[in-house]
Amino acid sequence: MAEQLPLRFAFNPELGFLQYHSGANAEIVAHLKHAASGRGDTLIFLWGEPGTGKSHLLNACCREACQSGLSVSYLPLSGLREYGPGVLDGLEHQDLVCLDDVDSVAGDDAWERALFNLFNCLRDHGNRLIAAAGVPSAELAIRLPDLKTRLGWGLTLRLQPLNDEDKLIVLGAHARSLGLDLSPQVGRFLLSHYHRDLSSLKRLLDELDHATLAAKRKLTIPFLKNYLEETT
Repeated sequence: MAEQLPLRFAFNPELGFLQYHSGANAEIVAHLKHAASGRGDTLIFLWGEPGTGKSHLLNACCREACQSGLSVSYLPLSGLREYGPGVLDGLEHQDLVCLDDVDSVAGDDAWERALFNLFNCLRDHGNRLIAAAGVPSAELAIRLPDLKTRLGWGLTLRLQPLNDEDKLIVLGAHARSLGLDLSPQVGRFLLSHYHRDLSSLKRLLDELDHATLAAKRKLTIPFLKNYLEETT
């Protein structure tokens, strides 16, 4: 019996546009919402540094499209590469396809050919594609010239990193969702003494939530210092 692939084509419904703090990216969010609702650009290439929220926004696009009655697929390619490009078969019939981590399959001939074919088929069917990567399409290590050209055809959007005040707002909201009291002083200490990308900071808050509960302590700067010394 063939092994069933744990394919994750479903988006996370908890990651919506309302849960994304846009900061300097408000115009980009507006473009994405417009496209996700079935209007505007049919091809969008979204790029930005780690922690700028690319995956969140792709999930939000799927949620928006689904609420508009459209069929959607969200594919995090970094987690699907091992299963081969056959996972893309039939996606041209979806109203919206969101491809995350495109850079993770760049340089793989089979994947590049499959992406090229998917792009053409989606275009022929009048359906939409939103792709995301950590670098602009021109800097992807893609060997198939036609694919690199196609990815540059649509609207390219660059996500700007959040400033420190915006990051504190995002971290505060994440802490509240955990039931964790994050004071502004502790938040600023985190930004000054730990990795500054939001993904790492949120993971640390998750760990601190468990640590403070286990120790029956509040999250203070002394507690945080001790925790970082013991775990890093």
